[in-house]
Amino acid sequence: MTSKPSKILETFSNPQTARDYHIHMEIPEFTCLCPKTGQPDFATLILDYIADEKCVELKSLKLYIWSFRNEGHFHEDATNRILDDLVAATQPRFMRLTAKFYVRGGIFTNVVAEHRKPGWQPAPFVDLTRFDGQSNTHG
Repeated sequence: MTSKPSKILETFSNPQTARDYHIHMEIPEFTCLCPKTGQPDFATLILDYIADEKCVELKSLKLYIWSFRNEGHFHEDATNRILDDLVAATQPRFMRLTAKFYVRGGIFTNVVAEHRKPGWQPAPFVDLTRFDGQSNTHG
């Protein structure tokens, strides 16, 4: 079975809409082209989100990420465009995309872009690693 790059992001229904839960994905093989030189840029993308009604389907995400391979994008553009497309497809409560680009000309570039659904607030963080009798919530 042959797959091709695609700009279509498929989704599926969130199986637990009543609960905020963290979905974390690491995508270590992102590539695009430098719009000035045409040389390849490589990055690891880190996607963290809290779904509302929909989650992104992994195979479509893989094909979507692959679609950037022969396109010219500045790092900031690629990161924000991917976040915007994922938000449009899934309408999450919260989404953060971190793009960690590999060294180019002696410079590492990290771009972090976020989306927060209006009115959504995260639950207080619970640190389960503390055992000193102190409160385990941070606010």
